[in-house]
Amino acid sequence: MEIVQDQEISEPVSPSGQFLSSSILSLSIIAVMEFEAPFDNSQAIPFLKDVFLPINPRFSSIMVADKDGVKRWKRVEVRLTDHVNFPVFTTGMSTQFYDECFDEYLSKMAMEQLPQSQPLWEVHIINYPTSHAASNIIFKLHHSLGDGFSLMGALLSCLQRADAPPLPLTFPSVQLHTNTSGRNCSMFRKVPRFFSSVYNTASDFCSSIIQSCLVKDDKTPIRSGHSGVEFLPVAITTMTFSLDQIKQIKAKLGVTINDVITGIIFLGARMYMETVSQGSGSACSTSLVLLNTRMHGGYKSIQEMVKPDAESPWGNHFAFLNVRIPKLRDAEAKNNPLKFILNARKIIKKKRTSFGVNLTAKYLQLVAKFRGPNVWVHLSTYMAQWRIQAWESQM
Repeated sequence: MEIVQDQEISEPVSPSGQFLSSSILSLSIIAVMEFEAPFDNSQAIPFLKDVFLPINPRFSSIMVADKDGVKRWKRVEVRLTDHVNFPVFTTGMSTQFYDECFDEYLSKMAMEQLPQSQPLWEVHIINYPTSHAASNIIFKLHHSLGDGFSLMGALLSCLQRADAPPLPLTFPSVQLHTNTSGRNCSMFRKVPRFFSSVYNTASDFCSSIIQSCLVKDDKTPIRSGHSGVEFLPVAITTMTFSLDQIKQIKAKLGVTINDVITGIIFLGARMYMETVSQGSGSACSTSLVLLNTRMHGGYKSIQEMVKPDAESPWGNHFAFLNVRIPKLRDAEAKNNPLKFILNARKIIKKKRTSFGVNLTAKYLQLVAKFRGPNVWVHLSTYMAQWRIQAWESQM
């Protein structure tokens, strides 16, 4: 790997980027792209060279520490053959066989760390027919490169419209609703909301610090409490839900699609816990929910995100929400899962009206300023690590 001397990049790695790539924690985003026809392997290298790499300089950079110990992005010469993988399976087998091969390969690949000596991404091209696609491309990109919004924008910018290839991709805009009625904006409603927000903020900030240092979740089938559990093998499985059915639930309850999906995940986790160990469905368990902090009205192109004054710039723009998983009380949730979704929404909505996440972020920034970025990384990782362990089993 050679450093490109005439195109050096001295952009410092953001605190969140260092947090997501440390000796304690390393997170990657995995995206699977399905094709209706076999993929032409000979097009992979030219495509990455001409289309993918120019999207953002970070795809051609590695993290290096300067003389002061501050991590920065350094441009390097990329050997694309080191980033592209073509797994080989037995030929002439059934789609069910390749489904198992795909799941096993995905599980193994997800647990492997990306080499720090080269740009933090890789591509895996699986040219075998599964029950879902004729071929699959797996993108593994380190979270320090950007959040899901940035990286999905990067992948979408590599695609072309089938009806008009020269034109850029477009998606429907999301309208951000604002309530302008005088009744809803009256002082009688504003004052209680203000004090509720202040209370929720203080409660969330204090509980986040206390829970990180003093309080731990109960031991359950999804949290063993054993050290070194992150090094145990895992298995990745997938489950498909009908978007139409999710929309029906959304309309019936008057909630968002994210509320429905979150409630489904919470209910599934509780039912799994109760099935494996009776009584654990009502144990104290906390989830770590990632909250998108961008204020945007829909898809943004890469050209829009990399502008200096971009409304939704490239990078990591998210926060952590510490959400207590609603308890599975008797057969109530099994008989009425919609009520469980409403309980989950109630908890998350309370979190959304709080600025505790912002206070915690400011607190960690002060730690980084006065005690150095390494202390920030270790402290913030410690604050999140015990919550992440709540999902440590084969979920």
